[in-house]
Amino acid sequence: MVVTDSIHAFTFRSIDGGTIDFSAFKGKKVLVVNTASDCMYTDQYKQLQELHDNYADKLVIVGFPSNDFGEQEPGTDREIKNFCSYKYGVTFPLASKSEVIGVNSNPIFKWLISLPFENTLNKSIVWNFQKFLLNEEGKLIAVFPPATDPINDELLAFLNEN
Repeated sequence: MVVTDSIHAFTFRSIDGGTIDFSAFKGKKVLVVNTASDCMYTDQYKQLQELHDNYADKLVIVGFPSNDFGEQEPGTDREIKNFCSYKYGVTFPLASKSEVIGVNSNPIFKWLISLPFENTLNKSIVWNFQKFLLNEEGKLIAVFPPATDPINDELLAFLNEN
């Protein structure tokens, strides 16, 4: 596991084979979301895209497709990307499909659950569409449970602060 206090130390393979370099997001908030294409929360892609469209100047959303919960993301990277693009018009960065829980979880999620935080919401990923908000310095500032809509008062308050 990377020992750091900032997400900016990480890179990860993107869904289209490139690299997502989190250091490129310095100065913006980052919303990390584990996603799935066949989940009761899959429609959250709509609000995630809306946030991306309306707050691109101050927020980067990165989706991490995972098949960890109920095998609700069985597709390949190509199938996932096509689904997200066609069904929801997703243009925000998507990572390559990976595990987000267990011994084989990707390093970003291992790091997120290891962080000391004011409550324990970050200590485990409980289902698809758990959302982790990091500030402009790449430090964790909020965690939103899967059932919480991406567009919510608390998140908007973080985005609209000076």
